[in-house]
Amino acid sequence: MELSDYLRVLRRNWITILAFSMLGLIVAAATSMFMKPTYTAKTQLFVAIQSSGSVSDLQQGNTFSQARVLSYVETVGTPAVLQPAIDSLGLETSPAELSKSIEASSDINTVIISIAAVDNSPVQAAAIAQAVGDSLIATIDKIERPAEGGSSPVRLSVVTPASAPTVPSGPNTRLNLALGAIAGLALGLGTALLRTTLDTKIRGEAEVRRVTDAAILGGISFDGDATKKPLLTQAPAQSPRAESFRQIRTNLQFAHVSHKSKAVLVTSSLPGEGKTTTATNLAIAMAQTGQTVVLIDADLRRPRVDDYLGLERNAGLTTALIGAADVNDLLQPWGDNGLYVLTSGQIPPNPSELLGSDEMKSLITDLEQAFDAVIIDAPPLLPVTDAAVLAQQVGGVVLVIGSSKVKLPDLQKSMAALEMVEADLLGVVLNLLPMKGPDAYAYAYYSYDANPNKSSGTKIALPRRKMPSPTERSDFDSVVFHGDQASQRRR
Repeated sequence: MELSDYLRVLRRNWITILAFSMLGLIVAAATSMFMKPTYTAKTQLFVAIQSSGSVSDLQQGNTFSQARVLSYVETVGTPAVLQPAIDSLGLETSPAELSKSIEASSDINTVIISIAAVDNSPVQAAAIAQAVGDSLIATIDKIERPAEGGSSPVRLSVVTPASAPTVPSGPNTRLNLALGAIAGLALGLGTALLRTTLDTKIRGEAEVRRVTDAAILGGISFDGDATKKPLLTQAPAQSPRAESFRQIRTNLQFAHVSHKSKAVLVTSSLPGEGKTTTATNLAIAMAQTGQTVVLIDADLRRPRVDDYLGLERNAGLTTALIGAADVNDLLQPWGDNGLYVLTSGQIPPNPSELLGSDEMKSLITDLEQAFDAVIIDAPPLLPVTDAAVLAQQVGGVVLVIGSSKVKLPDLQKSMAALEMVEADLLGVVLNLLPMKGPDAYAYAYYSYDANPNKSSGTKIALPRRKMPSPTERSDFDSVVFHGDQASQRRR
């Protein structure tokens, strides 16, 4: 992972990281609050050589003392020193237990020994420190005394008597809070990295780039109102949603500029990623530029275009494919621009066969000759093979990816399915992106004419024909399929 990936992990999981850090602080504060206060008392001993010789003898004695001090420090924790202290204070403990609350130390190049005792009582801490110091003096005097008799050449004396401390030495609340925050932060970061590693959902462009280098035609942020108002014309002209589809339209025109075919297939990996609304709004956005556009609902399993646009579905694509009616009589105009819609028609039992038939290929070719653009809404790639079959008959494919709706393995399978049929992937559209955060898709907004100038390029004229009225369309009440044959029944 690169630095940008780690930063993205932090931005995605900052709430989790912050929560664990706060939890660490709370635990540390609670622990410090319920811990009993402890007090530390200290006494200091001076080690001297009992000699009245020359300066040279004194220098040698000082060197000797420094060499012996470290040994005396280690002697403090032995039963020989601690047991007399226990007996003098009448403590109900053992030398091993007492040694845990005793600490002896000595600075380098000095002959001073510091003995610190820790206890819940400040008076008791001072008493223990003083008793251990006195016991060490007696023990060293006994150890260093010559075997043939006489006094010990080493003398230890108290230079700082132990006194009862007034301020507790523990718990160290600040240290505990710092350690708690660090531990919580580390746990939060570990949890964030683990979640990121185990989470295979596509959330933004970073995950898409792990699978494909296809162009990102644009991103559409999640809009709670889109469920009730899914169409581009139902959103404010300068809303982020409207601008998103205009950008996708512009990028698609550049991506499709070198293709002779005018047909573009819009599909997704799984249902619920927003392919139908993307195809519909893309067709509307292209029609708003003055182009003549036909939108074909080729999702013959779960057609939705007619629901979004409020059109008749009983007669449509399947009606034309079985030869029950001419496509010119089935196209339904929509809106004030040059947008025509070919709804799905009756749902057949053999969608894949119909979409892969010569009739479908011929229909697309005829519509390409009559319109500036042909947008086809196809079924998802993974559940059925319809989209893969149809992708071979169009000039390019646009793959819609729903943020948090599809996983990396699913996207890999979709890309493999398109590669297998040698489909030309024009790019991908990221849908349902969050409005804020690391996966948000931002745009720079500029003032623009709400009614853009129409394209001045050469247009293929739409054949003059009389569009059937709603009453005439209702004559196609139903189409009954029997295998590859179909019969039209009029009312």
